[in-house]
Amino acid sequence: MTFHEITKDAITFAVKHPRSINLDLVDAQQARRVLDRLVGYSISPILWRKVKKGLSAGRVQSVSTKLICDREALINAFEPQEYWTVDADFKHIASGKTIPSELSHVSGEKVDLRNEAQVNQVMDSLKNQSPIIADVIKKVKNRAPSPCFITSSLQQESSNRFGFSTSKTMMIAQQLYEGISVPGKGTIGLITYMRTDSTRISDEAKNALKDFVQTHYGEDYLNDKTRKKLKAKSAQDAHEAIRPTYVDLIPEELESALNKDQWKLYSLIWQRFVASEMSDAKFDSTTIDIRLGSCNFRTNGLKMKFDGFLKVYTYTSVSENLLPDIQKTDEMKLIDLKQEQHFTQPPARYTEATLVKEMEEKGIGRPSTYAPTISTIIQRGYVERDKKSLKPTELGFIINEIMANYFTNVVDVDFTAGMENRLDNVEAGELEWKEIIRTFYGPFKIMLDHADEELGKA
Repeated sequence: MTFHEITKDAITFAVKHPRSINLDLVDAQQARRVLDRLVGYSISPILWRKVKKGLSAGRVQSVSTKLICDREALINAFEPQEYWTVDADFKHIASGKTIPSELSHVSGEKVDLRNEAQVNQVMDSLKNQSPIIADVIKKVKNRAPSPCFITSSLQQESSNRFGFSTSKTMMIAQQLYEGISVPGKGTIGLITYMRTDSTRISDEAKNALKDFVQTHYGEDYLNDKTRKKLKAKSAQDAHEAIRPTYVDLIPEELESALNKDQWKLYSLIWQRFVASEMSDAKFDSTTIDIRLGSCNFRTNGLKMKFDGFLKVYTYTSVSENLLPDIQKTDEMKLIDLKQEQHFTQPPARYTEATLVKEMEEKGIGRPSTYAPTISTIIQRGYVERDKKSLKPTELGFIINEIMANYFTNVVDVDFTAGMENRLDNVEAGELEWKEIIRTFYGPFKIMLDHADEELGKA
């Protein structure tokens, strides 16, 4: 029996339509388990002898630790670069409004001010110059909704919006999937299966959603075009996207049945699902270029014309910058000029959300492994949380150095991603799983013996 949601309709359909076991899926799962145990069971005892007991290595966790250590190394090696900005305030005479602008070009070249001497030269050239409106460009910009959640995007969004860890997000999603007691309706699985890399939704769900949008928001809010479905290069597409099982179970009706965190996550999933089949939001965009001597100052205005999917998806904010109606022939007056020194910033440490995004983009792990991998490297003491960031510990650097020196392939991002692809090929019936194990084990055994001998001497 196969089902992706725990509802009466889904279970009844699964009972009526049983299928034979897909042995390709069994082989792929078996290959993953054997590989993970070969790596973990073989390397971990070496780490125990060399460092301390209780440590572990893993096909995915070691690569994740390496990503975090590599990012920290970049931060430590970073050297700030100086740069400057010049801003101007102009007064639009007709409306009396102040128009803040930023220097964009000098003598037709994109601005690149690296020191105070360059800035002073620009500032001197602006003395006694009168502003002229060089261009006014007006456009209508559309903003399309994001597709339904997959595991990685749900983990990222709930981390950004609520500060949930990946493991907390998956725990709450599991509760919503398994079923919640809803007064008057019994126990209902509120969302579809939460470990998925597909944005696909079933035709039945899509039709129900379109009816819901048309009934509750009107024809104008219904999407009238086919949107390109985003799909990661490593997506398996085995399950639907994460969506509510019944679109008419709106969050407000479930608030009393759910605890605070369950309600937050359900609301997020519900809104994202409904928004996915709604029309684009439309904005009036205005770009104004003001020339002052040989310099061009630019300001951008944005005004919502039609809210579209933003009527539902309240987790996306829009910063409007309302400008008066400005024509090229209008008169402007320079009010103020400001120069400011800045320094480039080092790359940011990974958060759980950005690490999941990196793992997904590089093809490391699968939806089911993101949360447990991060939990494992924190529990082992390789990584620690620093507010929302993930910071490698001294132990993490030591383990990463050992892995990089003696088990190059295990921590190589491309090798790991390639292995995931080969495992997917087993699932598709294109590769024999034992051949993958044989190909991996030969070189791995050589590395293992070398590490065992060398680390035993140290």
